[in-house]
Amino acid sequence: MAADDRLTDTAGSEDELARRLRDVYRRVAAARMSPEEKERASRRFVAICDIAKRDVDHARARLDAFLADLEAESDTPGRGNIAECD
Repeated sequence: MAADDRLTDTAGSEDELARRLRDVYRRVAAARMSPEEKERASRRFVAICDIAKRDVDHARARLDAFLADLEAESDTPGRGNIAECD
């Protein structure tokens, strides 16, 4: 049996959600916000990660809403707040 290298196109919804969560984490970390706003965003992100352990569909919906709120607060368009790191 081959090792799961995650390079095939058989990625499930959990893998897609994990990639999106990683990207949002980077975006929150690199965002230009006040410390209070960043703390609130971080807490909301952690809550979404916790929900993802139990209900992927609900977590995806919450993540979409979170991204919409980040876009509304962002001073740069789209991917401009994503850090250039792993």
